[in-house]
Amino acid sequence: MVDAGLWTLEELTAQAALALGSGAPLQASGRVREIPDERTIRYYTTSGLLDRPAELRGRTAYYGRRHLLQLVAVKRLQAKGLALAEIQQRLYGATNATLERAAQLGKPDEEPPRRAFWREAAPAPAVKQVVELAPGLELLVAGRRAIEPDDVEALRAASATLRKVLERRNLLAAPEEPS
Repeated sequence: MVDAGLWTLEELTAQAALALGSGAPLQASGRVREIPDERTIRYYTTSGLLDRPAELRGRTAYYGRRHLLQLVAVKRLQAKGLALAEIQQRLYGATNATLERAAQLGKPDEEPPRRAFWREAAPAPAVKQVVELAPGLELLVAGRRAIEPDDVEALRAASATLRKVLERRNLLAAPEEPS
């Protein structure tokens, strides 16, 4: 099951078109697309303008809201005449808040359709769950979906090194003896 807050490359392209809307920034260069296509998004990912996909399932990549913010921010900065190299420097390591400002989305003075767009695209609230990794070691997960048995197995396997460090440092409570 793929998270509802993630999009395929094709869906990310559609989300970018929706976010940029009919008022897409006019690009100074005739060689620059106003609305990015899938090939452009792949290029931006390869060149580091966009983060790597949030998730891979087989050969399908999934992208999230941060990718959309990055994509729209790049298009807005290109419209101001900035070269990709300069945009890359400006956005390198940018927080989501910085990207949101650069993308010019979600501002109170925007037209209602854009505000509605973000409400619809917002991720579901986190589901808090506790997973017992080992006796005396529990993990609190604020996840996007319920944890399933195969998730627990994967988390326990991934936590093996952490358990060893905690045991070496004598930080785990001794398991309770049955009475």
